[in-house]
Amino acid sequence: MWQQELPEAGWRLESASLGALQEVVDDALAEATREDIPARIWAHDHTVWKPDPGDISNRLGWLGIAEAMAGATSRLGRFAKEVRQAGYRRAVLLGMGGSSLAPEVFRKVFGAAADRLDLAVLDSTDPGAVLACARGGKPEESLFIVSSKSGGTVEPLSCFSFLYNRTAEAVGKDKVGEHFAAITDPGSDLAALADRYRFRGTFLNDPNIGGRFSALSYFGLVPAALVGVDVDRIVAGAVAMAHGCRAEAAADNPGVWLGVVLGEAAKLGRDKATLLFSPAISSLGDWVEQLIAESTGKEGRGILPVVREPLGLPEVYRDDRLFLELRLEGDETGRAEVAALEAAGHPVVRMSLRDRYDLGGQFFLWELATAVAGYRLGINPFDQPDVERAKELARQMVKAYSQTGALPEEQAAANWGEMRAYGPVAGETPREALVGFVRGAQPGAYVALQAYLQPTEETDRALGALRTQLREESRLAATVGYGPRFLHSTGQLHKGDAGNGLFVQLTADHAEDAPIPDEAGATTSSLTFGVLEAAQAQGDRQALEAVGRRVIRFHLGSDVVGGIERLIGW
Repeated sequence: MWQQELPEAGWRLESASLGALQEVVDDALAEATREDIPARIWAHDHTVWKPDPGDISNRLGWLGIAEAMAGATSRLGRFAKEVRQAGYRRAVLLGMGGSSLAPEVFRKVFGAAADRLDLAVLDSTDPGAVLACARGGKPEESLFIVSSKSGGTVEPLSCFSFLYNRTAEAVGKDKVGEHFAAITDPGSDLAALADRYRFRGTFLNDPNIGGRFSALSYFGLVPAALVGVDVDRIVAGAVAMAHGCRAEAAADNPGVWLGVVLGEAAKLGRDKATLLFSPAISSLGDWVEQLIAESTGKEGRGILPVVREPLGLPEVYRDDRLFLELRLEGDETGRAEVAALEAAGHPVVRMSLRDRYDLGGQFFLWELATAVAGYRLGINPFDQPDVERAKELARQMVKAYSQTGALPEEQAAANWGEMRAYGPVAGETPREALVGFVRGAQPGAYVALQAYLQPTEETDRALGALRTQLREESRLAATVGYGPRFLHSTGQLHKGDAGNGLFVQLTADHAEDAPIPDEAGATTSSLTFGVLEAAQAQGDRQALEAVGRRVIRFHLGSDVVGGIERLIGW
């Protein structure tokens, strides 16, 4: 056991029990030092990853963004004060993936200060989720933040058009633009849209930062300031971590060390990076999940982040796990369970934070670690080559709907009343069909529950019970993602890794649908959120099958929780 810490960033590596991994990690760290990897990364040397600079040289702005944002925090403070004085009480972030996950971390970890705005994140096309968000506050007291790097992401733009019309009804066409702000890249379609609709404010981000590496830029810090987070402290912690990660010796560089551990573990089959975070900062895991999965899942390689999984006994885990613990000082949750994993020979890395504000340093630490893991895996961690295929197939579905008034029909393989199954069904009941689908999984496999459902606490609990049962019975890692949110998070890994995933899609009837205006301010609509969500599910399923992945879909009917319970066997 050895210790390393950066007091200025509030981070401490308590121990690293790597067992059989230790020798290969030591060799890889020595190699990284010989190859001058830390200095080359800071010099923006694309050859760390690939000979071609494409989608690398223009994606390294995150390395210096914390120091750059230190000079912009006063603007954020003024903006937050301005909207509060204007009578706003709620902010709604419309974004996907890298545009939504860091804001969600700030809201869940810090809450909303008494004199600041509350924050809701809408990263769904499920009509139930869209309508629940629209009805969750008064439009006249709401500020809607449309957040998209490219400016063309279909989900936030669809939500924008819908919420713009509802807000215009409440405040009038002359004032509705004041209720919107944008975060985007210079020259994007969203920047032009913000001008056209006279948004209250537009924050133009450094274009040399990919979405999932943007937590410390405007994409993360504008929402943070609105809910009352001290962004100066967040940025200071990030700067301190960045300085600590300039160490030329790889073993003394926290980000390089962690990235080497992740990469070498994956190369030896321990590619299920299981994140054990203190409950108070557990939402950071969702951000790390997207960062690692989308960055490393390509070219037949990848690291599967496993987040929010209840701790089990050592024997329920296969030898494909790497456990990474991050706890707040004083939090003893799960200490005994983690010690048992360690004693059983599973590799365990234990880290701690001084307090919540040390999350600033964690954003940078995990970004650098992910970039280094990509170096060890021999892939470009900054592109996402398989994401566009699912989007294109979804667009084809929408086009077919516009021409025929219906999505392409699918033939059910089994029917159980309202509940139906599509794909390879082996069994007489929903439970038997699921068990049959998972049975015979190859070593290294995992199960991904893809829930195209409205996120609710009841559904969360049911999905959690299902994933735990799958792990207990099969000893496979099981993940849960709400669609289409996960398409911008783990979707790249699902299609780009070695083909280890077993994919269980869950869909349901909608109690109520909502039209998507053809454009903001228009009264016509050619599409609904329910149809868009269904098209995205079909498109992703086809994209998975096109690269040889196994997929089964269960349509739950109108009783979502009841349908999930039938899969559990209750």
